[in-house]
Amino acid sequence: MVFRLRLPNKTQGVPKGHVAVYVGDYNKEKKRYVVPLSCLNRPAFQDLLSRAEEEFGFSHPMGGLTIPCDEETFINVLSNQVRSSWS
Repeated sequence: MVFRLRLPNKTQGVPKGHVAVYVGDYNKEKKRYVVPLSCLNRPAFQDLLSRAEEEFGFSHPMGGLTIPCDEETFINVLSNQVRSSWS
């Protein structure tokens, strides 16, 4: 589910009920993902948001919410959330 939501560029809109985030380690290229708002209140995603707050505060370099972690970690967090919501 999450993997199909990645947007190839910034010009495409964000569907209702979703939020765009930029993911990538510091000083590396960031990739844009669109995730359901329901993910935002999950504990693992909250940890990622806390990292973003510590790293960037309210000044995100991409102009949008930036998650400072590698793409693999981000995908694992979202995959685990999807799996746990199906259980």
